Amino acid sequence: MRCFLLLLTLFLVVYPKITRAQEGNQALPDPFTFNNGKKVRSAQDWERRRKEILETLTREMYGTAPPRPKNMRFEVFDEDKQALGGKATRRQVTVRITEKGREARFDLLLYIPNRAKHPVAAIIGLNFIGNQAIHADPGIKLTTAWVENSRMFPCVADGKATEACRGVNASQWAVDSILARGYALVTLYREEVAADRKAQAFQTGVHTLYPELQQRDDNFGTVAAWAWALSRGMDYLEMDKDIDVKRVAVFGFSRLGKAALWAGATDKRFAAVLSNESGAGGGKQFRRGVGEDINRLVTVFPHWFARSFAKYKNKDTELPFDQHFVLSLIAPRPVYLATAEDDKNSDPQGEFSTARAADAVYRFLGTNGLPDSPFPALNQPLSGQIGFHIRPGGHDVKMFDWIQFLNFSDLHLQK
Repeated sequence: MRCFLLLLTLFLVVYPKITRAQEGNQALPDPFTFNNGKKVRSAQDWERRRKEILETLTREMYGTAPPRPKNMRFEVFDEDKQALGGKATRRQVTVRITEKGREARFDLLLYIPNRAKHPVAAIIGLNFIGNQAIHADPGIKLTTAWVENSRMFPCVADGKATEACRGVNASQWAVDSILARGYALVTLYREEVAADRKAQAFQTGVHTLYPELQQRDDNFGTVAAWAWALSRGMDYLEMDKDIDVKRVAVFGFSRLGKAALWAGATDKRFAAVLSNESGAGGGKQFRRGVGEDINRLVTVFPHWFARSFAKYKNKDTELPFDQHFVLSLIAPRPVYLATAEDDKNSDPQGEFSTARAADAVYRFLGTNGLPDSPFPALNQPLSGQIGFHIRPGGHDVKMFDWIQFLNFSDLHLQK
């Protein structure tokens, strides 16, 4: 009888909040409605509905990933306990995966704060230019994978990183601040995992291990491969005595923010998700029809998502799901969406709308969700179990973003 009264009270308290949270989002698919039209009425119902949402997004958008590899090993090839002037222990690990005689490998770079009480919380994320780009530390191994030539990073010679590439992307990785807050930082390079070039798609990295997964409409897309590699990084962290694996957040920016969200959605071991300007296929709503759309995604970046997603080209408003479903898969774990005023492709209002639409699921699961607020002013973060901010400027990761991510992580991950 007591359990019944508790459930009844919870429903009466939460359901009105769900209704209010859905106001203004009537055109959005309802995460509480099963594919057969029935409604979620209990926590047990939600677990079944969550599984259904995961199956739908895998089949229709992100593609099918392989299970955890049986033949995987971790080789620690570098350890410096006095890195960065004694502030951190630097550890570098090669992840080797073997499948039917084929091998793929990628490197993890870890910085672990020396002054913090171990085991420590950690933040793991993919990087754009190679591990050596996040800090000028001469001890970081130069990636041997292909690196994109660009005006922003004129350190690349014939697609290869040079010594001049050390620290060129450090402004987006607040290494000193992360360590000072007591977090370890773990990063891996996207191109070592899977090619981010249309012409080379599915021909390098972990994709070479599973060619059979490309022979289907819900093929193993590149965003899914990056997310899968983040989970393999988590496999290693479970073995590292200096890391508290119950307190690991996954971080990503731009397309790698899409991967971070999907990693959080597919792997419950990630205790929190920090997504910076992940845009279409990440934090923003497709149905608003603002910013980057499905047509551009499947045309310019056809390797990012499964081939099945292409059938929604020019049908953004007809999707049987939207990105609040991804946040619903993360619920009730904390998630933070950050955006920027001039990042029109990422549609700041669309990212906020996604957070607002996911609030109902977070509240249904007993959290405080997203604070009840209109679209916030610049530099005025909202922080509940869902966090959000918009700052001035464009598509980038700034110190302001990291301060909010660390404040949010302190609330949810630090003891």
